[in-house]
Amino acid sequence: MPYHPDPPRPGNPFSDDALLREYLWRILPASARAGVEEELKALGVLSGERLYDLQLATRLEEPSLEQWDPWGRRADRIALCSLWREAAELSARHGLVAAAYERRLGPLSRVHQMAMVHVLEPSLDVYSCPLAMTDGAARTLLDLGTPELVERAVPRLTSRDPLRMWTSGQWMTELAGGSDVSGTETVARLQDGVWRLYGTKWFSSATTAEMALALARPDGNPSGSRGLALFYLETREADGTSNGIRVNRLKEKLGTRKLPTAELALEGARAAPVHGLKDGVRSVAPMLNVTRTWNAVAAAAGMARGLSLARDHARKRIAFGAPLREKPLHRDTLAFLEAEREAAFLLSFRAVELLGLAEGPEASAAEQALLRVVTPLAKLTTGKQAVAVASEVLECFGGAGYVEDTGIPRLLRDAQVLPIWEGTTNVLSLEALRALAAEEGLGARSLRAEIAQRLAAARHPDLRHPAAAGTRALERAEAALAGDGGEDREGGARRLALTLGRTLALSLLVEHAQAMAEAGTGRRALAAARRFARSGVDLIGTLPEAAASEDGLLADAAAG
Repeated sequence: MPYHPDPPRPGNPFSDDALLREYLWRILPASARAGVEEELKALGVLSGERLYDLQLATRLEEPSLEQWDPWGRRADRIALCSLWREAAELSARHGLVAAAYERRLGPLSRVHQMAMVHVLEPSLDVYSCPLAMTDGAARTLLDLGTPELVERAVPRLTSRDPLRMWTSGQWMTELAGGSDVSGTETVARLQDGVWRLYGTKWFSSATTAEMALALARPDGNPSGSRGLALFYLETREADGTSNGIRVNRLKEKLGTRKLPTAELALEGARAAPVHGLKDGVRSVAPMLNVTRTWNAVAAAAGMARGLSLARDHARKRIAFGAPLREKPLHRDTLAFLEAEREAAFLLSFRAVELLGLAEGPEASAAEQALLRVVTPLAKLTTGKQAVAVASEVLECFGGAGYVEDTGIPRLLRDAQVLPIWEGTTNVLSLEALRALAAEEGLGARSLRAEIAQRLAAARHPDLRHPAAAGTRALERAEAALAGDGGEDREGGARRLALTLGRTLALSLLVEHAQAMAEAGTGRRALAAARRFARSGVDLIGTLPEAAASEDGLLADAAAG
C-alpha cells in the first residue's frame, strides 16, 4: 500500500505555544490572567480548526472589482472572499481593535489585544492589514483630530458591534512618493467651504474601508513634506454612492492575495483636515507607531504558524526509516527556527508594551523615547526574520512545500510584504538612527539602559554566553553610533539597526529565560537564548575605511 503522510495541522496557537503562555504568566496580573487565557484558548481552537480549514478551502478565492453596474453606472464596488467577511465580524465581536481603547487592563490592554491578534491572524489571511489601519486611524484621531472627527469616527472604529464597526484606510503612497512622501501630488482644494481631494493613490490596502486618512497638498502650500496635510474622508456618501473615489484596478500581487489593494483616483473626494493644513507627515507618526507594531506582531505570528506546521509534519513524515523529528539535522534546523521565532515574539511584544505605556499617563520621557526607537527596530528586525523563517519552513516540507494546494507557499508569499509595507528595512534603519540621536541622544541612552538591564539579569550559568554576546554586540553598536557619521554612517545603518534589534531581542530572551529558570520551568527558554546567541547578533562586521567607495563599485558593478 503506498505511503501517504497525513497533512500537517497547526494545533491550538495558544495552548500549544509555551512561550506565549509563559509570557502572559510573567506580564499579566493574576487577577486578569485567567479570563484572558480562557478567551485565548477558545480563540486558539477557532484559529487552529475551523478558520484554518476555511483558509485552505478558500485558497483560490480573491477579491473582485465591479467597476460598472449592468446599466452603465460607475459602481466601484469590491467583493471580498468569505473568509474575510467572517474575519470582519469576528474581529469586531472579540475587540481586536476595541480592546486597546477600552483600557480594561490599563497599559497592558495592548498586550491583551495583540495576544488575540497573535492567535487569530495566521488563519485570517492578512485581515490584520485593515485592522492595523483602523487602529492607527483611531489613535491618530484621538491624538490630533478635531472634536467633531473624534465624535464621528472613533466610536465606530473601536466598536464591538459588527454592524456598526468601521475600518479605515491609509492612503499615502503615490507614483511620485513612496517612502519619500514629499513628492505627493494629490492636491486639496477648498471649494464652496468644503475641502476636496484630487489625485491618484498608487497603493491603497484597505480599499473597502468606510473611511481613510490621506495625505494631500492644500492649494498654495509649498513643495516638500512640510506643505502636506493629513485629511479625513469617508469613502461613501450617505446614499451609498462613491465620495468622488474611482477604483482604477486591483493590484496583481505576489502575496496577500485576499487583501484588495487598489489604485485609486480621487476626483473631488470630500474631506476634512485632521490637524491643520501643514506638517501632515508629522501627523502620521501616531498611526505608524501602531501599524508598525501590528506588522511586528503579525511577523511573529506568521513564524509561529509556519513552525507549528513544520513540527507536525516532522512528527508524521517518515524518511529513511524514521520520523523526521528523530533526525539530528532536522532537529537542528527546527531549533534554529524556533530560537528566531521566540526572539521575534519577545521583541514585538516589547514594542506592544511600550505602545500601551505611551497611550496613558504612565510613560516617562525615557520610555516615550524608547518607543520611538524600538518600534522601527522591532518592525525591521521581525520583518527580515519572517521571510527567512518562512523560506526555511517551506524547505522543511521538501517538494510538498512548493506545491500551492498544500497551503505552504502562501506563508512565504505573505511574509515577503512584511519588510516592505509601513517602511522598508532601509527607510526604518535611517528612522531608527534619527530616533537614537533625538533629544540629545535620549533614545540611545534609553535603549542602552533597556538592553544592559536585561542582560544584567542573567544569573543562571547557561546564560553566561548569551549575556556576554549581547554585551559585546551592544558595545560594537555604540562604537558604530559614535563614529564620524556622514555617508559611512548611512551606508552602515541597516547593519547597525539589525544589530541593535537582534541585541535587544537577545536581552529579552535572556531576561525571560532567567525568570523561567527561577520558576523551575526554564529549560526551553534557556536553550532558546543560547541558540539565538550562537546564530549571531552582531551584524556590523569589521569594515575597512574604504567600505563606502567599495560599496559604490559593487552596487554599480554592471558599469564596472
